Amino acid sequence: MATKAPTYHIPVLLHESIDGLNIRPDGTYVDVTFGGGGHSREILSRLAQGGRLFGFDQDKDAEANTSAGDGASSKNRFTFVRSNFRYLKNWMRYHGIERIDGLLADLGVSSHHLDDESRGFSFRFDAPLDMRMNNRAGTTAADILNEYAEERIADILYLYGELKTARKLATAIVRKRQAQRLCTTTDLLAAVEHIMPKERAKKDMARLFQALRIEVNHEMDALREMLAAATELLAPGGRLSVITYHSLEDRIVKNVMKTGNADGHIKQDFFGRTETPLRPVSNKVIVPTEEEQAANPRSRSAKLRVAEKIGHSQ
Repeated sequence: MATKAPTYHIPVLLHESIDGLNIRPDGTYVDVTFGGGGHSREILSRLAQGGRLFGFDQDKDAEANTSAGDGASSKNRFTFVRSNFRYLKNWMRYHGIERIDGLLADLGVSSHHLDDESRGFSFRFDAPLDMRMNNRAGTTAADILNEYAEERIADILYLYGELKTARKLATAIVRKRQAQRLCTTTDLLAAVEHIMPKERAKKDMARLFQALRIEVNHEMDALREMLAAATELLAPGGRLSVITYHSLEDRIVKNVMKTGNADGHIKQDFFGRTETPLRPVSNKVIVPTEEEQAANPRSRSAKLRVAEKIGHSQ
């Protein structure tokens, strides 16, 4: 585990999210969005020799951040897992972990991905329409734009991008691909830019790219599966600390923390009492300070929610 943070990604709500975990020095913790390792380093700084940390990331670029400047004291406490966090339960079983004391998730796309000109996550660069977090396999954004039915593309743009012009955008994309295959971000911009009002073109384009990224990486399904596994794995008194960046993922996180399920369905016992394995530590979300937002633009839409597994830690 690196002791110095590389120039990769500035962690958002660093101290607030780690404070939310209420770390026990000898506890077992999971950072399911390792990225540049900033949150993981802070967790490790609060663990004693008996503590353990597992860091998940499916991106090979993130794995490289575990090697530089490795400290011997961290090696026995830190384990990197190159995998999608939807497989959290399986990997914990593989490593012989039955219970965890806390889990951190910093959702969304990292600044590293947005700044990588070769991955197609941002409309700022002319790049292949890839957008895969794990570029070893899977469907690319180009596959979606060129092969999905028009109605399905429209549904993705409306559901994941909350774009009111989703139908018009889908029609324009299909019309463009009939003339030539959409291969690059520039091809996509050329297909849709005439539809987007100038006053909100950048915002709508960001939402379009967000929608495609979510579909490419099956982010909503993965989030639901990870949160269900985390809820099951948490020891009584264990904490779940999650940073979200848009309403879709925030709604899922909020539902899980309040009702125990992603759909927000309230379950009651015979006496009408709400049955849920978690309770929010605070009903008020935590947002970055003005100073952090000025220093790190990515943090401006961030929201932190923290919940605790009902019961008493042993």
